Amino acid sequence: MGEHVEADNAEAIITRIEHKSRKIESLLKQYKPVEALKTALEGSPPKTRDERCKSANWIVVHRALMAIKDVDLMFSSLDPEYYDILMKYLYRGLSTGDRPNLRSMPADS
Repeated sequence: MGEHVEADNAEAIITRIEHKSRKIESLLKQYKPVEALKTALEGSPPKTRDERCKSANWIVVHRALMAIKDVDLMFSSLDPEYYDILMKYLYRGLSTGDRPNLRSMPADS
């Protein structure tokens, strides 16, 4: 039963990440990349072992991060509480060599 609960929880997490992805795309269309990054970092998946959850959230963080053109402005606009979370995602991307496939996330309607 433990695996079933984990699977149900993973589906709920994926649904939240998809919702977050749509919000991020909206912010990026409004030329608010720092707000998009904050949104991507907020509510990061809890300690889940489900790789789909980790990968899905890395995709949205990567998407927001790649829209940042001014890193100095990003750090001056980003609250220090986000630094640790951001570093975890950067280390993940560097360690795995993940190049997220953005097409795997739902498109904004």
